[in-house]
Amino acid sequence: MKKVRFIYNPYSGENSIINELDNVIKLHQEANLTVVPYRIQRGRDLAEALDIIDETYSYILIAGGDGTVDSLVNAMKQRNVNLPIGILPVGTANDFGKFINMPSDIEEACKQILDSKPVAVDLGKINDKYFINVASTGLFTDISQKTDVNLKNTMGKLAYYLKGLEELPNFRKLKVKISSKECDYEGEMYLLLVFNGQTAGNLNLAIEAEITDGKLDVVMFKAIPIIELLPLFIKLLKGEHLDSDKVVYFKTDNVYIESSEDIVTDIDGERGPDFPLRIKCIKGGIKLLGIK
Repeated sequence: MKKVRFIYNPYSGENSIINELDNVIKLHQEANLTVVPYRIQRGRDLAEALDIIDETYSYILIAGGDGTVDSLVNAMKQRNVNLPIGILPVGTANDFGKFINMPSDIEEACKQILDSKPVAVDLGKINDKYFINVASTGLFTDISQKTDVNLKNTMGKLAYYLKGLEELPNFRKLKVKISSKECDYEGEMYLLLVFNGQTAGNLNLAIEAEITDGKLDVVMFKAIPIIELLPLFIKLLKGEHLDSDKVVYFKTDNVYIESSEDIVTDIDGERGPDFPLRIKCIKGGIKLLGIK
């Protein structure tokens, strides 16, 4: 009987995976697969979960948010583990899970994974780290890093909004230089996002993103008078395409970003590397199950 390495984050979202463990195991046993679980623990390297991986394993099942998936992907790359992965989206935002149409219901997600074949999809790489959904920098991009885990688990996305209000006094223009074969920009901005996925905080920003095109979608909000930002945010909330000269949007497989500002970078809710940033698309960089 083939095995599945099941890695789950008990802290993700509202701890919902805890009540679904038996169901996950049952569904896999019915498919003649043995589930070998690993519980993520704070302070321990997730890469140790891959120590037992050998030819008897069919795939890796990961339950968590986008940041948890990123941690797994980086560990897999470090260990040269090339198994497909299936994602059970149980985090607070689950932007990437929604992008690939994974159900929020754990049973339905398991069935979708079990009834699928692996598909090679793109990965983002920022300096020496990989990301599955979005890398960002600028105002408000480190909200998730600053938000208490217990608060996120208790209040969900509302915790991010409350933390965002605390950051409003820091609202300012930021100098940045972007270099790629598709776009060169040097000036001021508020926010810059580089997508492998399509959404950030459930806002559909990279509306043209595709998972197998070998391209990343770059979205940058220029520094404009605050009064002019309001129509843009209304468009965002309506899910409309940001076709505006106040927003830079282009696709690329390689972009170089420089800034001397005192700002951090973020990779799916976790601290990213310092500037300068070389961001690339790794075409077909990971195999995913459950894609519809």
